[in-house]
Amino acid sequence: MKILILGSGGREHALAWKIAQSPLVDEVFSAPGNPGMDKIGPCFDLDPTDLHAVQELALQITPDLIIIGPEAPLAAGASDALRARGFDVFGPSQQAAQLESSKGFAKDLMQKYGVPTAAYGRFSDLTEALDYLETVDGPYVIKADGLASGKGVVIVESQEEAENTVEEFMTGKFGEASAEIVIEEFMTGEEASIFVMTDGEGAIYLPAAQDHKRVGDGDVGPNTGGMGAYAPAPVVDARIMELVQTLIVEPMLSGMAEDGMPYQGVLYVGIMVTESGPKVVEFNARFGDPECQALMAGLPGDIVPALLVCSTGGLVGSHASLCEMMGLSDFTPSATVVMAAEGYPDKPVKGTTIKGVDAADAIENVTVFHAGTDINEKNEMIATGGRVLGVTATGESLKAAIDKAYEGVAAIDWPGGFFRKDIGHRALK
Repeated sequence: MKILILGSGGREHALAWKIAQSPLVDEVFSAPGNPGMDKIGPCFDLDPTDLHAVQELALQITPDLIIIGPEAPLAAGASDALRARGFDVFGPSQQAAQLESSKGFAKDLMQKYGVPTAAYGRFSDLTEALDYLETVDGPYVIKADGLASGKGVVIVESQEEAENTVEEFMTGKFGEASAEIVIEEFMTGEEASIFVMTDGEGAIYLPAAQDHKRVGDGDVGPNTGGMGAYAPAPVVDARIMELVQTLIVEPMLSGMAEDGMPYQGVLYVGIMVTESGPKVVEFNARFGDPECQALMAGLPGDIVPALLVCSTGGLVGSHASLCEMMGLSDFTPSATVVMAAEGYPDKPVKGTTIKGVDAADAIENVTVFHAGTDINEKNEMIATGGRVLGVTATGESLKAAIDKAYEGVAAIDWPGGFFRKDIGHRALK
């Protein structure tokens, strides 16, 4: 098989790395890719939201399967355009991807299908939003309706802070993405990420993972796209996973299919494990980043057959064999520590030199996934983004995996970067 991956981050590097290990795969192409993905196969410099360029590339290289990594091309309709050209695509339609591209759309569907989630209000009028704040108690969860690179969620304590945030959002902080907002009740509990690979009918549940959204140790500071992750997450036991399946995933998949927008690809279910059971924090229409890095590293088997079946149908009949091929029952504990550029998430400093990535990669059971790197004219690796590297490791236990990941971090010489030193703290506690 020839496989094309759209995207350039750590998630896409991890997918390319895993897919390239499959005996079914001859070539892995990436667009636009990154220096890490370039070592796996050819990279093509294009914008994955440019549907014309994406279709032209697909017609040129004729891949057997196209995997759409990030949310922006899904929201732009890349999967629909490519399917219309006859390609098999792993990724939901533009309509189904609104589960991520519109928080309000997702909340309305959950309400319709009876899926447990926080109480909410949805607003496109500033005055109505401010009036609503006076009717609810804090803390207040304020979300930009559209895509805001993982930064469009703010939690504040006081009504005054909430009013300021709402005004900031609705007067253009994230442009069109925050012209409409959702205000939610604050849920208490522990968060976890559940990833479900689906063809719209059947479902494969990957081990639960846990992300670390806040920028600082001890979960302080602003929200980020994710500073690290690990799997499996012990907060999701067999009972919680069964409730996620019966109360959340099955109603969503059957409801969306009945409403004429079957969901194909991976459904990211962000949950809060509350005293009354799991409730949905958010849905995403793609693998999480950095959870994907930990999941790909921990899966011992071949993920390609499952990716293909989710794209073409027939998952219900082949579920058991696909899970066996992936090695789901033998998942190895894994952890990812994100190294970010100083100033992230506000104004990351770009252009700083990074050394020692090859040394970290050479450590047994350690893999460094590139998220925001480039090679300059001096052939030096430099930082070009906020989250720059995802140092990932596996181990016999979760603690061993975390320790090994930090061993990898220690091998990297990058004065312009920083990382959290407490990844996995909840599980280790």
